[in-house]
Amino acid sequence: MNCSQKSEAVYHHRSRTVLHDRQTATNGKQFRLSRSPFSGSHFYPLHPNSLSGIMKNPANIGILTVSDRASRGEYQDLGGPAIVSYLQELLVSPWTPVSRIVSDDRHLIASELKQLADDCQCCLIITTGGTGPAVRDVTPEATVDVCDKLLPGFGELMRKVSLEKVPTAILSRQTAGIRGQTLIINLPGQPRAIRDCLGAVMPAIPYCIDLLEGPRLDTDPERCNAFRPKKVAGS
Repeated sequence: MNCSQKSEAVYHHRSRTVLHDRQTATNGKQFRLSRSPFSGSHFYPLHPNSLSGIMKNPANIGILTVSDRASRGEYQDLGGPAIVSYLQELLVSPWTPVSRIVSDDRHLIASELKQLADDCQCCLIITTGGTGPAVRDVTPEATVDVCDKLLPGFGELMRKVSLEKVPTAILSRQTAGIRGQTLIINLPGQPRAIRDCLGAVMPAIPYCIDLLEGPRLDTDPERCNAFRPKKVAGS
């Protein structure tokens, strides 16, 4: 799948729907014709804080599931949808998921990461799976292969949080790094672990992307206080 075949959906937190291009006005209010993942088409009011964001190009976020079985269709991908669901809850700025599934092959993983970063221009890529000590677990190696800089603090924090839940978290080797203007983060494969790990590092992600001169990502402050340093007067 190339970037021209990426999802046309634009996810937005407040409506919890998949937003499409058609728009209408009813009783003087702005509405967008949306299709819920769970039902048919409905009209949903746009949250006032979202109106300016909708006018901007949505941020592309790559979601790469690494699994031999899922890539062969023998296993339902749970990790990718878990990431999408979590980001829908947290992000209030518009974004588009660019999802991929690949086998546990170091060269194939690296190739997909390069395409998502370079061709699809994803400001953020989140991988799920392939971070353990098994022979076929090579996601961290593929990530290192394509990154210009590594950010080991992401992996350190995720392991710390996971160790509070399960002692085998010390076996996880996930890492993070930067390729060009793209932040790449490895997550484990289990949906519950995905939420724990992503929740731990999410406060630092928007500012990191700011530093890479990527699109602004805003989070729901009731769910995640993304850290951005206050500007010093005169700076």
